[in-house]
Amino acid sequence: MNESTVSAKSPVDCEPARSMLEGPPGLIGARNLLRFATDQLTFLRDLTDRYGDIVEIKLLGRPWFLVNHPDDIETVFVKHARVMGRDDYASVLERALGLGLLTSEGELWKRQRKLMSQAFVPKRIQSYADTMSQVTEAAIKGWTHGQQINLHQEMSRITMEVVAEVLFGAGVGATDGETVRSAMEVINEFFANSPEAIAKLPPWVPTLRNLRMKRAVAQIDELIFRVIARRRAGEQRDDLLGTLLTAEDESGARMSDKQLRDEAVTLFLAGHETTALALAHTLFLLSKHPDVERKLQAELAQVLGGRTPGANDVKALPYTECVLKESMRLFPPAWTTGREALEDVNVGGRHIPKGAQILLSQWVVHRDPRWFPNPEGFDPERWRDGRSDALPRYAYFPFGGGPRVCIGNHFAMMEATLILAVVAQRWRIDLLPGQVLELKPSVTLRQKGAGLRVRLRERSGVQPPENPRLRKQP
Repeated sequence: MNESTVSAKSPVDCEPARSMLEGPPGLIGARNLLRFATDQLTFLRDLTDRYGDIVEIKLLGRPWFLVNHPDDIETVFVKHARVMGRDDYASVLERALGLGLLTSEGELWKRQRKLMSQAFVPKRIQSYADTMSQVTEAAIKGWTHGQQINLHQEMSRITMEVVAEVLFGAGVGATDGETVRSAMEVINEFFANSPEAIAKLPPWVPTLRNLRMKRAVAQIDELIFRVIARRRAGEQRDDLLGTLLTAEDESGARMSDKQLRDEAVTLFLAGHETTALALAHTLFLLSKHPDVERKLQAELAQVLGGRTPGANDVKALPYTECVLKESMRLFPPAWTTGREALEDVNVGGRHIPKGAQILLSQWVVHRDPRWFPNPEGFDPERWRDGRSDALPRYAYFPFGGGPRVCIGNHFAMMEATLILAVVAQRWRIDLLPGQVLELKPSVTLRQKGAGLRVRLRERSGVQPPENPRLRKQP
């Protein structure tokens, strides 16, 4: 970071006035919980504007701390990483994810992280590029000029097919893929602030959501354990699961079936949902900013000339990456990250007691005018030609940070870049009249209600390849 340009703690002229108060009143925090449950995004922004960089919040008598300054976020992520555990909500995520990387901790997490990293080395990530592009080409082959689609649903379908192909290869057919899609939708809806999830209602309580959740997890388990059993029996495939099956720790031990299942479900859920949201929000923003879309089209035409992109094209598409980064600044798929203090710690001069929950919100920090002039504007140029070099390290953290930074961050960026390149060079996305983006934050920053409906406009003079990879048939 170039500290002569922007001091990590120095405000700029557009910084809002900050109060010296530590947080909203209330020993129990019932009112805080109500606001948080009904309008999280506005609540967190209001808290930051009123109380500053570290805000103490009581939620049902428990202390929570909202940490907003990049330096303090780095303290939590890096300096105090050893005494930061998973956040309180992880126990709810366990119902679907088991003890994968998002939910495990301690020695189990360390071991799994080392084993999983063998599948995400740069050479392996690049080997997935052709599959990502080819599956995307096949997935949009059925689109027609003038067709109306649900933007998030279509991006979710595409990313699900991409992740399924990269993870399982040809081991998952179209029928299995539909089972996974429907099951994952049930799981996502459960986590989307359902009363059962918020109240941590035990899974044995026979509510409709609990029953649907149990059935969805059972469907995914049946599929994944079936695929694992075939691989154990000798079926060989050069895909991500194949790499995980052969990954060994220092003692030569490999993952159990349960560990493989937990990591596979985590990759399914995190690997397709966050990328689908990033793409849907990016295409929405492009539809609202034709000047940005023209620059994107110029880069795609110059670099690709209508052909399918591959691994070597990703670095040659810097503006495409800038568009995605700016979209994830405004609409971060992971809109908040949590930790639990396992010991008393000091952050930014404030005492945070053992057991406190710590919130680090991408939604808040990414829109802070101290780091991003015109913070509500969509401006991919802010990421070009080294203009972002002066930013504090954690002014932008769409993939989290510290030792628990998303292991698939480079995978996700390559996937999003390639899918956007394939889609955008062949199709223009027009919002239908009356469509307004409303957000529904849950585990991820989803679109509220049925989602945005758009019309497809085929770009003239751009034809798909003669023989794209065939989609799997039922």
